[in-house]
Amino acid sequence: MGYVIDMSMARKILSNTFIQIGGKIVGALISVVIVKLITNFLSVEGYGQYVSVYEFLAFFGIIADLGLFTIAVREMAKNEQPPEFILGNILSMRTLFSLGAMGLAILVAFIVPQYQGTYIPIGVAIASISVFFSILNGTVSSVLQIHLKMQYPTIALVVGKIVSVGYMIYVILVAFQAPSAEAFYQLLWAGVAGNFLMLVITWFYAAKYAKIQFLFDFYYWRNTLVKALPYGIALILNMIYFRFDSILLLLLKDSREVAYYGVPMRILDILSIIPVYFMNSVLPVLTICIKENVQKAQQIVQHCFDFMLSLAVPIVVGAQVLAYPLIFIISSPDYLSRLGDGFYGSDIALRILIVAMAFSFISSIFTFSLISIGNQGKLLFISLGGAVVNLACNFIVIPRFGFLGAAFTSVLSEAFILTFAFLMLRQYFPLKLHFGAAFKILFSALIMGVVVWVLRDPLYGLIENFNFLVLLPLGVAVYGFMLWATGVINKERLALLRGK
Repeated sequence: MGYVIDMSMARKILSNTFIQIGGKIVGALISVVIVKLITNFLSVEGYGQYVSVYEFLAFFGIIADLGLFTIAVREMAKNEQPPEFILGNILSMRTLFSLGAMGLAILVAFIVPQYQGTYIPIGVAIASISVFFSILNGTVSSVLQIHLKMQYPTIALVVGKIVSVGYMIYVILVAFQAPSAEAFYQLLWAGVAGNFLMLVITWFYAAKYAKIQFLFDFYYWRNTLVKALPYGIALILNMIYFRFDSILLLLLKDSREVAYYGVPMRILDILSIIPVYFMNSVLPVLTICIKENVQKAQQIVQHCFDFMLSLAVPIVVGAQVLAYPLIFIISSPDYLSRLGDGFYGSDIALRILIVAMAFSFISSIFTFSLISIGNQGKLLFISLGGAVVNLACNFIVIPRFGFLGAAFTSVLSEAFILTFAFLMLRQYFPLKLHFGAAFKILFSALIMGVVVWVLRDPLYGLIENFNFLVLLPLGVAVYGFMLWATGVINKERLALLRGK
């Protein structure tokens, strides 16, 4: 029996995505509070070490994942084996891989010469527990992803974030009045507490849809690893070209450079979740449609393209105008540019990095489409090329240009990935993109940018950098109106959202 994606299914996909994005927005607001608290409590060097701990662990976290979450969602969508069987084996695999990867991370942190005499080695040991809980949470949530019930992990995420920020406020305002080694480590324990609670809540809801148990079918493990390994290696290479620059900044420069780079990267961390959530929601349906209805699959890819573009373009335009007040809002004045003194701060880095983010939004459509047709192995070659470009450029530019050089390298790397993912997909899928909506989106975003730019300085004279709090919702309203006026938002798309 053929599979037909109707309005109801489209609505479920969009609802599932927007629930996650909505939760992520709440989580993002809490993350902004966390960055604001820590950057105003720790010195620039201290915050640089805090960022370095998580950037270092992020690399090993990818090793622990190996793409198993995405493969699990795809396999459950095929409905060839019971979800409990897939979940139980994936859970066992990721648990063992996580324990091994985190143990290796701790060992390496204690022997890297540049980390000696800093808070980083012990910090890695503490934060590795938090990363371990996060990886398990992602595994358990896969069963909720396949049932399009991601509101529950979203609730868990928000509750966990609230616990973490509450713990941090206690550390900063009550337990310690000044930065110290113990205060630094307690800030990391706050993340452990939040992620543990997040895992408990997600596990509770997932257990209602599938029996959660550890299974050890080694034949299934071998077959799954064969499928996941190319994608997993691609993720590791992706980590190198998008995140390894923070590690290189500490190794080739110092922790201050990491701090200045780390503030805008926290913003990108928040935004980068959007394409992952959206494409993970689309993946099960796209996988089936590609097999049974290529024309419908083409329509899905086109809608994904328009959706990603409608988010990425205004974010890029808005960041060019509002980067300075945004960095002020989420950090401290120490991170802002002082052009009169020849100092370029985190706001300049944000203007550059946001372009890389836009490229990654679009490339996610093509990379997930390759996964849906079973060609995730092709991502390996694309990511390898991106990693080589990134490492080569970073080793050249970081010693001279520091974090700004790393930001430009990220743009170049993401452009490389976007180009070759698009070309690779066209070899295996009849990709036909229409750009009618794209031009309207660009025009709408430019009008929004002009309006915000005209009002920015007058509002600064009244409320200084807090003008961001007025200009952001105003920009959203102007952009939304322009999308409606240009016909990007029409009755068909509104009906799609309402499921009619």
